[in-house]
Amino acid sequence: MTKKYDLLIQNILCVDENGSELTDIAVHQGLIQERRLGITTPAEQVIDGTGLTLMPGIIDSQVHFREPGLTHKEDLFSGSLSAASGGVTTFLEMPNTKPSTTTIEALNEKIEIARKNSHVDFGFFIGATIDNLEELKKAHGLPGCCGIKIFLGSSTGSLLLDDETALLKIFQETTLPISIHSEDENIMQERIGIRDVATTAHAHPDWRNVDSALTATKKIVRIARSANRKIHILHLSTGEEALWLQDHRDICTLEVTPQHLTLFAPDCYDRLGTLAQMNPPIREERHKKTLWEVLQKRGIDIVASDHAPHTMAEKELGYPKSPSGMPGVQTLLPVMLSHVADKKLSLQDFVRLTSSEPARLFKLKGKGQIKVGYDADMIILDFNQPSVVVSSEMKSKVGWTPFEGLRSPATLKGTYLRGQLVPASPGLGRPITS
Repeated sequence: MTKKYDLLIQNILCVDENGSELTDIAVHQGLIQERRLGITTPAEQVIDGTGLTLMPGIIDSQVHFREPGLTHKEDLFSGSLSAASGGVTTFLEMPNTKPSTTTIEALNEKIEIARKNSHVDFGFFIGATIDNLEELKKAHGLPGCCGIKIFLGSSTGSLLLDDETALLKIFQETTLPISIHSEDENIMQERIGIRDVATTAHAHPDWRNVDSALTATKKIVRIARSANRKIHILHLSTGEEALWLQDHRDICTLEVTPQHLTLFAPDCYDRLGTLAQMNPPIREERHKKTLWEVLQKRGIDIVASDHAPHTMAEKELGYPKSPSGMPGVQTLLPVMLSHVADKKLSLQDFVRLTSSEPARLFKLKGKGQIKVGYDADMIILDFNQPSVVVSSEMKSKVGWTPFEGLRSPATLKGTYLRGQLVPASPGLGRPITS
């Protein structure tokens, strides 16, 4: 009997971190079986890819989907729906929920919710606290656990951790990847009066200033180096950090968000007010310029959304009562493609920053590449059909985006998870493995 594939995509331009080629892609039982022109084996579904572009599915390595405890803003169903609608086939979710994800029990609860409700594949960080070292150790090798998250500045519940002794012990005695939110709590507390008397979000980057970010980053790198332990610095916001960290790339990997590469103060606060409020803050244009210069020299490893939704009613409370964070998992793709159109980066670099490098850094098995034997996680784009970001198309519960009206050079025609078009039905997603 002639073998039959589940899916065959023919004559499509496939772009990966190494370049591009016209090819066919054959998929069976969720895996890529062949990648070459001229595949003649029949398939249950055949897609004519002529004029279209195929790339690996996006791995968004920093999202906040709010479940449990804050599900009026987002949950794993709506967040993963938004992810799939933006070309994201795997997300890694943060622990600052209510209660915080700081135990194996809490981690397993989120994994089970995601098994039932997620449209795409998923991983969860376990949060570090002053006294949960044993829980962090037990998380090693647990399917669905992607790493440890450390907040050096204030966050939910007990997740603030800036004690050097505790940090050093975590670095010495755990094995999971470690991601760092790097803002100095002492400096922010010393400057909190700036926030308390402020009436607009323009004060946000003044309160959480450059020195707060740079001081925390220097501190955590020093501790990591003393333990000979690699760390991942999240959402770089300052040019000073980006430049200083280039001398520490042996111990650090680095991430930046689309918003820090696109928005800048004071313009974003003039236009968007508290919708542009996030931690660490959007800063002056010189920081954006330096982040781009470093990224273009391959001095930054990952672009991730830091999707952190809040309702419009919460944002309309006004600064400083308004919470920090903005949605972004669905707009990572169009925002970064707009920069491709502006020739700030190539499609190959986009793939490296959002697919292949996140998969390598977080050791995600079978992810991040269009390669025989890998999961058939793919997105199909039409660069002959530009698109515009509009809030009414956002699948997040909060229903707004700071990138309203942004023009992208392509339209997303399909997101495929292991060869299946998503979003399809909840429960298709699986926990990541390493």
